[in-house]
Amino acid sequence: MIITTTKDLKALCARFKKHSFITVDTEFIREKTYYPQVCLIQLASPDEAVCVDPLSAELDLSPLFELFQNKKVIKVFHACRQDIEIFYHLSHQIPVPIFDTQVGAMVCGYGDNVSYQQLVNDFVGISLDKTMRITDWSKRPLSPEQIEYALHDVIELKTVYTKMMEKICAQNRLDWLSEEMADLINPSSYEYNVDLMLKKVKTPFKKPLQTHVFSKLYAWREKVAQKIDRPKKHFMKDEALIELAIALPTKPEQLDSLRSIPAGFSKSDYAKEIVSVVVAATKDDPASFEQPVQTKPLSTKQHNLADILQLVLKICAENYEVAPKLVATQDDIRTFIQTGEAPFLNGWRQKVFGDAALAMQAGKLSISFDPALGKIVLR
Repeated sequence: MIITTTKDLKALCARFKKHSFITVDTEFIREKTYYPQVCLIQLASPDEAVCVDPLSAELDLSPLFELFQNKKVIKVFHACRQDIEIFYHLSHQIPVPIFDTQVGAMVCGYGDNVSYQQLVNDFVGISLDKTMRITDWSKRPLSPEQIEYALHDVIELKTVYTKMMEKICAQNRLDWLSEEMADLINPSSYEYNVDLMLKKVKTPFKKPLQTHVFSKLYAWREKVAQKIDRPKKHFMKDEALIELAIALPTKPEQLDSLRSIPAGFSKSDYAKEIVSVVVAATKDDPASFEQPVQTKPLSTKQHNLADILQLVLKICAENYEVAPKLVATQDDIRTFIQTGEAPFLNGWRQKVFGDAALAMQAGKLSISFDPALGKIVLR
């Protein structure tokens, strides 16, 4: 079944709000646009499964967004960040409450990026056919085979969710999920924060002025890409911004000498904007330039301790059948070594790893191989 009218969607949502949970998935494309373009929305309750066609001219998604804000209905996804990004962009709201089976799988002992196919195989006992995952979902009409394929994701997700919850509740680990789920519904995770984006870009700059100019050009590119709805790196690559920050052009024609700038670009209006951004940035007060965060390096002894604690973390995670990443990160361990503080010294993480980390640091814990068990153990 595929819903193409607001009337049918409204009726569906009225039925769905009577259930304690629904499963949700989307099919989208984002290769040619800045924002992901949702092409199909799959929904399932314990009683039925349907596809919603967001490309239909007769459909308003408002009833669905209202259902997504119903706190009595848990919205279940798998690896939901991109799905939530889509709904946040469309409605400026995040579905609540949610449950992400990828996060739930971490509590059940899987890695931090377990595939949906693996979970379906383990919890449902079937192998999913993923041959249509490269389908162009924007083309209409959709074939019966496409619809059946799309629906399977939310149909099997119902069983994955119910069985996973049974396991998590039986182990009294429901509260282990709270921090991860809270991060997933944090609006700042889906807003286009240029400062956070910049921290992920590696640049060769040694001068604060170059870093400052690059940041201004990066922000300019972000705004233009959003305005014209094109992937930012399709519009202009990072390499071009780096060259511009090094060359510091003051005239549009100077752009022609840069390798990463397309031929003829200097005659465009964008060239004038680039020069304007560069010139303005060079006139800014150097005292306003953001200073790079200086991370104090670990000593040789601290590096050795960090390596040992990583092994301890792995052993503890295996003993408790939980993904190591959910317990502690490399940054957490570094902070612990340098400051004596870390998230894993509180709550359930302390029991899983924190106490062992403190004992190892104090020289009260050893690591050995137990031939009877065939594995490394803590003593």
